[in-house]
Amino acid sequence: MVSTESIFAFAAMSLLVIVIPGPSVLFVIGRALAHGRRTALATVLGNLVGSYVLVIAVAWGLGALVESSAAVFMGVKMAGAAYLVYLGVQAFRHRKQMRAAAMEAPVGEQRGDLRTVLDGLFVGITNPKGIVFFAAVLPQFVNHSAGHVPLQMMVLGLVPVAIGLVTDTLWGLGASAARSWFARSDRRLSMIGGAGGFAMIGLGVTVAATGRAD
Repeated sequence: MVSTESIFAFAAMSLLVIVIPGPSVLFVIGRALAHGRRTALATVLGNLVGSYVLVIAVAWGLGALVESSAAVFMGVKMAGAAYLVYLGVQAFRHRKQMRAAAMEAPVGEQRGDLRTVLDGLFVGITNPKGIVFFAAVLPQFVNHSAGHVPLQMMVLGLVPVAIGLVTDTLWGLGASAARSWFARSDRRLSMIGGAGGFAMIGLGVTVAATGRAD
């Protein structure tokens, strides 16, 4: 099975990658600014589930296909970028409705938690940073002589997910706390909602424009 040394080494590598804000972190911040703490935390959950789906894909060979095929990689990246832009446009369009959400409008008027988790899951799965990291780095920490390689990868994959749970949650709580100050004014809240929307649109454009290392 996975050695303690491999787990700690992979944890150190994961931390170095995770502390540099990427698409997932910026998406959480954008959602927190546009919709508040509850949506931010649901987004974190969805992102982490999506990241672990990438781990499973790499463990069973699908991740290598995505990483090795420029066309498949581009398709996945563009799908994620387009969805980020869509969510950003939606947040900007409904920025003037932020006051109702901040005052905890009836459930029927809010974005469902399940839908929010699914949004985060889709962004997590299509995150180019995650695809490259898990496809290129994760296999290096596996002990092939010990066998059960897919299981080793799935165990190791829990490490960055646990680190991401802590760091992404802190980013989301911090951004939503800043949003609470803006919630005291309709105008300020509308501005921060629009800023969150623009942040997601900008993130989508950035993801689309980011090329492969090769």
